[in-house]
Amino acid sequence: MVSTPARLGHNRIVIRTRAILAAIACAALAAGCSDAPAESARDAVTPTADAAAAVTAAPAPVGDERGALIGDQSLAETAAVSPNGPVTARKLVYRSTSGLDGSGTEVSGTVFVPPGAAPDGGWPIVSVGHGTTGVTDECAPSQYPDLLGAVGMVTALLEQGYVVVASDYQGLGTPGPHPYLEPKSAAHNLIDGVRAARAAVPNTSNRWAALGLSQGGQASWSAAEHAAGYGDGLEFVGAAHLSPAADLSHIADDLGGISLTLPQQIFLPMLLAGSEAQHAGLDPASYIRGALADSREALMACGPQAAERKWDAAVRITRADSLPLTSADTDRMRAWLERIALPQQRTEAPMLVVVGESDDLIPADWTRVAVTKACALGDVIALESRPGEGHADARANPGAVAWIADRFAGVPAPNTCPGTP
Repeated sequence: MVSTPARLGHNRIVIRTRAILAAIACAALAAGCSDAPAESARDAVTPTADAAAAVTAAPAPVGDERGALIGDQSLAETAAVSPNGPVTARKLVYRSTSGLDGSGTEVSGTVFVPPGAAPDGGWPIVSVGHGTTGVTDECAPSQYPDLLGAVGMVTALLEQGYVVVASDYQGLGTPGPHPYLEPKSAAHNLIDGVRAARAAVPNTSNRWAALGLSQGGQASWSAAEHAAGYGDGLEFVGAAHLSPAADLSHIADDLGGISLTLPQQIFLPMLLAGSEAQHAGLDPASYIRGALADSREALMACGPQAAERKWDAAVRITRADSLPLTSADTDRMRAWLERIALPQQRTEAPMLVVVGESDDLIPADWTRVAVTKACALGDVIALESRPGEGHADARANPGAVAWIADRFAGVPAPNTCPGTP
C-alpha cells in the first residue's frame, strides 16, 4: 500500500500517542501515584537547598538509637492481604542517619505482620524499597492503603511468611527535603527500618533481606553495600533489585543529544529536585524549560489530581524542553550522577539484579554496566534479563520473591559474574 501524507501524519500521531501512554504508564509504575486521598498528607513543597539548611541538624543515632521508635500506631486500613488470615499493619516513625551529613533523622514507614504464630527463631524480615513516588511530603507511601503501588511486593512477601517493613525514606512525610537518589541515606533508612520492625513486632528474627524497585532498587543495592557495617547486629542474607536506578550518569550523554525518552523527560524534574536537596548546585533552569518547567511541581507530586496534571504535561512536552543550556551544564549533571552511582563498595551477601529489555526509563545496558563493575569488586550477582518487559514490570516480582526465599533457606546463590562456574 502506498503511504499518503495523510496516512503518514496519522501514523506519527499514533506513535506519539503511544509514547505518551507509555510514559504515563511508566511513571505510574515507577511513581506508583494513587488517586486515594492521603489521610495526613502535608502541603506539597518543592525541596530547596535553603529548606535543607533550615532543618536543625540532630545528633546521629548510635547503637540501639538507630531504628529506635518515635511513633507506633495501628493501621485499620491496608490493601495488603494474605491467604492465611488477616494481616496486621502498623505505621512507624523511627530514627535513622542522613547520608548527606551524618546527622540524625526521623523516618516513617509501615510494618506488616503475616497471620499466625512466628516460626522457630522468629519472623524473618524483608525491608522493601519502594519505587519513585515523588519528592513532596504527600508522596510518603505509608499515608496510602496501597503504599502508592508498592503493596503488590508486600503482599507477595507476606504470603511467604515474612514480616515486611516498607520505609518512606528520609524527607517523605517527615521534616526536611527528600534527598532523592542519595544512596547512603536510603541504605540507612532500609536497615534502620529492620531495627524498627524488630522493636515494634515481637518474635522477630535478626535475619533480613531487601527487595527494591526502581528508586527502591538503588536503595536495596546500597543497603546491601552497607549491611556489614551500618547493619551490625543483624544477619543480612541478600538483596533483590528490580529495574534499579544504579547508575544514571548515562543520562547526561542523552541530555546533550536531545535523545531522552518521554519517560526520562518526565523523570527529570525529580532528578533535579534530588540534586537541590543534596546541595549539588544544579540550576533546574539550565536543564528544563517550556512545558517541562511549567509542570515541574505537578510531575513531582502525588495528590489526587496528579495523574491528570501529568497527562496534561506529557502531551505538551517537546524534545527541546530538556536540552541543557551549555556543555558545562551537561558535565555538572554527569559529575553529580557519577557521585551517587552504584556500585560504591563490595557487598558481603549475594544480590539479584533484574532488568527489562524494553525499559525506556533505565535502559538495561546502563544496569549491565553497573553489574560489571560490581562483579569486578567481587560481588556475587545473578543478573536476569527479561525480554519484552519494561520498567518495573510486575512480572518480575515472583522470581525475586523466590530468590529471597532461597537465601533465607541457605540455598547457594547463583552467580552470573564472569569467571564463576
